[in-house]
Amino acid sequence: MPATVRHRNNCRLCERNNVELVVKLEPIPLAEKYSLSSDTAKSAELFPIDLYMCRDCGHVQLLDVIDSETLWDDYTYHSGQTKGIVDHFQEVADKIVQRYKPQSSGLVVDIGSNDGSFLRQFKERGYRVAGVDPAREIANKATDCGIPTIAALMSTDVTNEIITKYGSASVVTAFNVFAHADDLSGMAENIRMLLAPDGVFVFECQYLVDIIDKFLLGTIFHEHMSHHSLKPMVKFLASHGMELIDVERNSIQKGSIVGTAQLVGGPHKKTSAVDELLALEASKQIESAETIKSLSVRINKIHKQFSEVVEQCRRDKKVLAGFGAARSGPTLLAQFGIGPHVEYIFDDHPQKTGKYSPGDGIKVLPTSELNVLKPDYVVILAWIHAKKIIESNQEYLKKGGKFIVCCPDFEVVDSRAIEQRDACSVAR
Repeated sequence: MPATVRHRNNCRLCERNNVELVVKLEPIPLAEKYSLSSDTAKSAELFPIDLYMCRDCGHVQLLDVIDSETLWDDYTYHSGQTKGIVDHFQEVADKIVQRYKPQSSGLVVDIGSNDGSFLRQFKERGYRVAGVDPAREIANKATDCGIPTIAALMSTDVTNEIITKYGSASVVTAFNVFAHADDLSGMAENIRMLLAPDGVFVFECQYLVDIIDKFLLGTIFHEHMSHHSLKPMVKFLASHGMELIDVERNSIQKGSIVGTAQLVGGPHKKTSAVDELLALEASKQIESAETIKSLSVRINKIHKQFSEVVEQCRRDKKVLAGFGAARSGPTLLAQFGIGPHVEYIFDDHPQKTGKYSPGDGIKVLPTSELNVLKPDYVVILAWIHAKKIIESNQEYLKKGGKFIVCCPDFEVVDSRAIEQRDACSVAR
């Protein structure tokens, strides 16, 4: 069934109509729709990922919304596959228990619970748990593994089902999900309904300040409907009977925040971190449309640098490949204009290897082929893992290969560059 898309004309947070297009981007296909046929992959429909800013509350967002059934069908990401994420979940669970002391055997509800990796941390500490996730296959697997999960989008019906079965929640979490929902007002109302009077809502999302400062272009795709900053979030939560009481920055996805809220008038004290981060946003003028528009300047600069590489490959008959069949791949390929010039992508994901990338129809090969085919340039599409990819493929570099890193800056990495870095490290 083909995807349907609608364009909303109002802000997802304050629901006012004063929205402005601030970054015009090339449309991309849905990132997870790999095909067994090259022709099918190349015929994938393209959808907008333009960035808009609300001139009333300052929220930055996508306004072109893909229907949820299509967006979350065949979703391949599993939280438990990444040790760093599991370790992060353990650390956050420890902080929640230590700081807010939810009652023993209290209920913890995770919205967008994926494979249950986060909830497992609470279950092991003696809490009752319930997950909600629209990716049916992943939700069912989580249930089979002992983490009861409702396979659905968060809704009033789901909230009532949880309250009827388990009671109110001591903790509600939404990690890397508060950016994924179109109806954030509906989600916030359901969270408010779920929370016990002394409960806390803890959410994690990528942080707009980091997206701008570090040029995290790869985080812009259809699942990420919102790119949150703190000031609009404070106003939004207040409009739904909640108050932000704490916030911490971290390096997850190269720059995220973990926020904690409670019902207005709840028992927990607000920390100074909230006002400190609001002051940082003001100093960086993150509410300015011109600040967000600076992304376009950086995109154009790197596009030009890639054009020179593509021209060299064409002139000297060199091969350009990609590394990482990541969700960020279609965004990077399209914005830098290199999709038609990448001959294959290396990745070991079992649901992608041997298939073709959506839109460009690029064959996905196992990473073991890197040193067999020895392409001249390899663009790292899995930008979050660039350092690890380079460190794990020194043999390719020693054979004369070159990696291209495109975020936050365009950089060609070869064996000589690695040797220079090592020499500098020793000198220090």
